[in-house]
Amino acid sequence: MDLGHICFDLDGTIVNSFPTIYKCTLRTLEHLNISDPLEEKGLYDMIGYHFLDIFEKLKINVADVESFINIYKTYYFEYIDDSVLYPGTLVTLKSLKDNGLKISLLTTKAQDQADMLIDHFELRPFFDAVYGRKNGLAIKPDAEPLLAICNELDVNPSSTLMVGDSDLDIRCGKNAGAKTCAVSYGYRKLAVLREENPDYIIHNIPDLLQVVF
Repeated sequence: MDLGHICFDLDGTIVNSFPTIYKCTLRTLEHLNISDPLEEKGLYDMIGYHFLDIFEKLKINVADVESFINIYKTYYFEYIDDSVLYPGTLVTLKSLKDNGLKISLLTTKAQDQADMLIDHFELRPFFDAVYGRKNGLAIKPDAEPLLAICNELDVNPSSTLMVGDSDLDIRCGKNAGAKTCAVSYGYRKLAVLREENPDYIIHNIPDLLQVVF
């Protein structure tokens, strides 16, 4: 396969951040005196979606979602140590980098949160571009943010592999004309991923090297 660029999702793909997300969400709801119950499994199944969609799906009444997000971000660093890299992440990124591939990150997290996690785990040297949620850019599954990354890195979408744990990642890759690789160890059930017909499915991150090389 002729690849020059690997684009990774963040949560559920290179970082298991659910404990951080869950604790921050609970803390922020408490801060805002919102008593609607938050089911852990319900939130788990919605990781990767915008909070607006999450609250609508889980029937949690948050009047001002942007205000919620701003408060949520103030708590995020308090719980960041509850997030961990998936096994094999560092060796996989190093191998891709050593072989000359361009590497990017695309997440629906706010840009400052994405930067915080990447810097916390000292991953910055591996990435040529880190895209969190940006004003003026659509979010996954729209192709726009992935195409923006390809344009910035001067790579063709057809030589790009989008790697992620959710239906949103696979749809984003397909919409952009990229190859797609689903990871089964993240936050979506394998059956959900198979429905999206990704080009590849891997069960741990080092397996990606067999796909690429």
